[in-house]
Amino acid sequence: MEEEQELIAQQAGLSISSVEKGSSTATKLELTVDEVIEGYIGSFGLSQILHVFLVSLAWTFDSQNTLATIFSDAQPSSWRCKAGSVCEGDQSSAASVCALAPGTWEWIGGKTSSTIAEWSLICDRKFLPAIPASLFFLGSLLGSAFFGRLADKRLGRKRTVLLSCLLTSATSFLTSLSPNIWIYALLRFSNGFARAGIGICCLVLSTEAVGRKWRGQVGQYGFFFFTAGFLSLPMIGYSTRTCWRTLYKILSLFPLVYSIVFLPFVSESPRWLLVMGRSKEALDVLKNFARLNGKKLPTNLSLANPSSSGNKTGCEESAERSAADANESLWTTKWAAQRMILVMFTGFGVGFVYYGIQLNVENLNFDLYFSVAFNALMEIPAVIIGTVLLSFTNRRFLFSQSAFLAGVSCILCIFFSNNGAQNQTKAAKSGGSWPQLTIEAIGFMAASTAFDVLYIYCVELFPTNVRNFAVSFLRQALMLGASVSPSLVVLGRLSPSLSFLIFGGFAIFSGVLSLWLPETKDAPLCETLNMQQEEEEIRRRNLSGENHVFELGNCDSDDNLEKL
Repeated sequence: MEEEQELIAQQAGLSISSVEKGSSTATKLELTVDEVIEGYIGSFGLSQILHVFLVSLAWTFDSQNTLATIFSDAQPSSWRCKAGSVCEGDQSSAASVCALAPGTWEWIGGKTSSTIAEWSLICDRKFLPAIPASLFFLGSLLGSAFFGRLADKRLGRKRTVLLSCLLTSATSFLTSLSPNIWIYALLRFSNGFARAGIGICCLVLSTEAVGRKWRGQVGQYGFFFFTAGFLSLPMIGYSTRTCWRTLYKILSLFPLVYSIVFLPFVSESPRWLLVMGRSKEALDVLKNFARLNGKKLPTNLSLANPSSSGNKTGCEESAERSAADANESLWTTKWAAQRMILVMFTGFGVGFVYYGIQLNVENLNFDLYFSVAFNALMEIPAVIIGTVLLSFTNRRFLFSQSAFLAGVSCILCIFFSNNGAQNQTKAAKSGGSWPQLTIEAIGFMAASTAFDVLYIYCVELFPTNVRNFAVSFLRQALMLGASVSPSLVVLGRLSPSLSFLIFGGFAIFSGVLSLWLPETKDAPLCETLNMQQEEEEIRRRNLSGENHVFELGNCDSDDNLEKL
């Protein structure tokens, strides 16, 4: 048995230390988290399926809080004269009430149907509804940096998700009590800040628990629940169409229930526990995964800690050299900083297009509930296509082509747009432009695929000790792009062609930038910045043929030898 373990360890480039206890010798098998998952637990067994499911549920109310303004801040569809009043105008146009005397007319849907109706955000105040939406995404931008740092250096992934969920619930409920547009905008900012921790931590917490070949697919599974939340919004919005405050009260319940009922059954990331020096807890998590999968870990197993020094052979020698790397900042390492900047510029364009297309549904001249539901349905094939393609397609190629398709689709929408209020009114009366809606849906599907893939790509581009921080910076870039998009939606009311052109240009710009990022398909997840740099250099030499003999990297296992 000891000889078999020694042979396995030698093939994986591991170290086996002998510790004498009296006259007997105990063999210590030291493995990385990746090697334990791949060799003993299973890449994606029952325990990981349950773990990923419970974690991914949080994406549901992440999307609900993000897109709630589509209904709460919706432009009222029509108005009517009050009984006993005399007034004239196009009752299907909100702009026509500007010349009427106050008190002579009313919204057909009621004064509390939306924030615009309740606070009279029309005429000279028609640009104010863009402020809460922009502030929400700016809050998400700042929250991403805060929760990303908190998850990497302090609380870990699980407790950060808990904090984010509780704050999301509280701020959503407080939003329903807003007395005016300014307090409402401030609370939307707070809500955006609070929900920022959900997406970044859930993505990392899911992918760090599975084998490398399942990382892409598992990352995509979370977006299924994001889509489920998106699809639920038209139903919730329709049932609360007479009172926007009720919408926020309902949405505040979901994260609270999740925190109490589901989150306690989620395990902390064993990779994060190991990097923080809590190797016993990390091993306990892995043992629990193995037990639920009907397997058992070796009794002599210990985890290789990348931040500890010991025997200076093989992988451990690199770990000793990288001990100081655990305290390095992502921004003080040149290659990592350059890569992060490139990822953020790419994310800005994707966030601008992805969220902009969703918010722009009001300018499609279709029923709002139908348009939102139709766009949400496009998320399903986007996630399915992304999941399938990620299993065998390079990340860089898939992302760039999706971004290009989104850009081209947006530009094609120009030929079906109706510029000017008069033309838009005619289009509305004729039922809208189905070719435009179809092309817009294709563009949104491509943008959704690019959005999802970019998250997975970012997870694989950075090591464990800065991974959550890196994903949070990507999130910031996405939210910064999203915060600009409401302004373009307002511009689209005046010139749809120009808005579609700008959306398309940014999508293509993001696709071009991604071509300078390295490929990460089937690459191992490294633990520190130093190890990642060495690993990528070894992979480059192996692929270029500079190494006459295949060289295993510091983050690698014998899987790569088999693939070669």
